[in-house]
Amino acid sequence: MILRCENLTIGYEQLGVAQQISFEVNAGDYLCIVGENGVGKSTLVKTLLGLLKPLSGTLTRNFDTTELGYLPQQTVVQKDFPATVEEIVLSGCQNRMQFRPFYRAEEKERARKNLQRMEIIHLAKKSYRELSGGQQQRVLLARALCATQNLLILDEPVAGLDPKVTEELYDFVRGFNKEGTTIIMITHDMSAIRYASHILSLGSFRFFGTKDTFLRTENGRRLTSASGTGSTDTEEKNV
Repeated sequence: MILRCENLTIGYEQLGVAQQISFEVNAGDYLCIVGENGVGKSTLVKTLLGLLKPLSGTLTRNFDTTELGYLPQQTVVQKDFPATVEEIVLSGCQNRMQFRPFYRAEEKERARKNLQRMEIIHLAKKSYRELSGGQQQRVLLARALCATQNLLILDEPVAGLDPKVTEELYDFVRGFNKEGTTIIMITHDMSAIRYASHILSLGSFRFFGTKDTFLRTENGRRLTSASGTGSTDTEEKNV
């Protein structure tokens, strides 16, 4: 078990955003967190990262919050960040440096390998602000992989991307999961769940369980009717 939430209430300054959330993430899982706008998906991720404290309930983490890769939603200012691709990817190694002021050869090699893995090594010296949205997301995924290859938390990783680039990003993330990386992804794109092992649905339809069980529920079928997601078998657990 990597992560477990039991009857969790989340929010800001005692103002609850979502209540009674229960779910579990195990090594190798691919969890998609879905739901309408404003139901607490991003607040939940901030709580899992330790940026917010739970208002009530139990949150058990069997990972160090400094040893995970996190890809947040980008702001307009961040998209215009004046640094090279190489510099941004290298910054994913900062938690490994402790108090050292310079990167070691091993960290530079880690960044190079992840640039290659994301097929953007040819962009290493380019300015980040000059890249397309899809290229920028590849850079940020490479940065997240420099932090760790055990657990990736992705907040709307394909927002604003065209369908072709979206599919490319999903393929990369699916590949990471097949190699053993645990994935937690917030998404509005219901087609994304075809790669998931588990679904957490917040808001008007509350659910936690396997993707296959989700797709057998009336709401699950309705929400994914246009995505072409298939189904098989496993158990359901309500939040």
